[in-house]
Amino acid sequence: MEIYIDPDIRKATTLPSTFYKSQSIYEQLLEEILVPSWQFVGDSGLLPELSYAYPFLLFEDSVDEPLMLVRDKEDTIHCLSNVCTHRGMFLIDKPGKYRLLSCKYHGRCFNMNGKFRSMPEFQSTENFPTEMDDLIALKLGVLGDFLFTSLAPNLDFEMVFKPMLDRMSWFPFKDLVYNEEGSHIYDIKTHWALYCDNYLEGFHVPFVHPGLNQSLDYKEYDTELFDYCNLQLGVASEGADTFDLPSDSQDYGKGIFAYYWWVFPNMMFNFYTWGISVNIVEPVDINNTRVVFKTYLFKDERAKGFSKKDIHDTELEDEEVVERVHLGLRSRLYKHGRFSPTKEKGVHQFHRLLAQALNNKRT
Repeated sequence: MEIYIDPDIRKATTLPSTFYKSQSIYEQLLEEILVPSWQFVGDSGLLPELSYAYPFLLFEDSVDEPLMLVRDKEDTIHCLSNVCTHRGMFLIDKPGKYRLLSCKYHGRCFNMNGKFRSMPEFQSTENFPTEMDDLIALKLGVLGDFLFTSLAPNLDFEMVFKPMLDRMSWFPFKDLVYNEEGSHIYDIKTHWALYCDNYLEGFHVPFVHPGLNQSLDYKEYDTELFDYCNLQLGVASEGADTFDLPSDSQDYGKGIFAYYWWVFPNMMFNFYTWGISVNIVEPVDINNTRVVFKTYLFKDERAKGFSKKDIHDTELEDEEVVERVHLGLRSRLYKHGRFSPTKEKGVHQFHRLLAQALNNKRT
C-alpha cells in the first residue's frame, strides 16, 4: 500500500488509520526509518574518566542493538558494538573502568578504541586478524555534551541538526548537568508515531493543558519547518518566565517561554530558562511506547525555575489523550482526518516524511 500525503496542507489528509494498525508497516518503520536515524544516546557524563565504558541497548525491546560508549586512554569517545567479533558474545555488562575490552567466552581482547588486540588459539589461522575482527565503530554526533549515534546513517548529522545548532548557538550547553531526580521513563499504551503526532502541534494546548496554557500566548504560538526538524516557538504570556536573549539572536526582543524542537523521527529537545528536557520516543511494539525524559539543569540559580510536577502533569495529560486516540483509531468507521493549515504544520511534515521514506524504500 502506497501512502500519499499531499504537500499542500490545505488539501492533505492525515495518515490512514491502517498505518497505525499494520504490523508490517510498524516493522518497516523500525528498519527503514528508526534504524538509519540519528539517536540521542546520552551525555559525556556517562563516561566520568579515561578507559571507561558504558553499555546500553539501542531501542530496547524492539531493535535491541547492543552498543557501548567508551572513553579511551587518549580521552576520545567512541560508540562501539558490544558484541564480540568471534562468536557474538556480549563484551561488557555494566559501566566501569576497563583496561581492555575482553570477551569472557573465549578470551578475545580489544583495545578501548575497538581495535582487535589478541585471541588465544588462533596462531595458525590464515589471513588473521583483519578489519572484520575489530569492533564496529559507529559514527558519533556531538551537541554540547550530548552524544548521538546511528546504526546506518542515511543523513549527515550536521544537516539534520543545523537549524537547531544555528538558532540555539547562544545557548550555554556546557553549563548543563544531568538531573536524575527530574528524569523519568513513561510507559504508554500507544503507537510511537501517535505520541509524536501529539507533540508536533500546540493546537491541543488550550484544551488539554490548562497549566501550560497559562504560561503560553496561544495566539503567538507558531511552528517553523526545516528539512528534518521543526521548531514550535512558545511565546510567553504576561508574567511567565522568559529567556534573556542576546542581541544577535533572531528572537531578540521576543518574550520566549520555551523552544520546542522536534528532530525526525522521534526526538524532542525542549529548551526552558532552567535547562533542557530531552524526550526520546522508543517503540516497544505496535501498541506500546516508552518515552524517556532526561532533564538537564543549569548549574546555577537558573535551575530553581525547574518544576518536576509541571513537566509530569503535562506528560500525564498527553498520555491520556494519545492512549485514547490509539484506541479510537481501531474504529472501523474512522479512516483519516484533515490538517489545520495554521496549527498542524508539524504533524503534516511528520506524516510526509514518514510516507516519503516508506514509499521510496518500496520503489
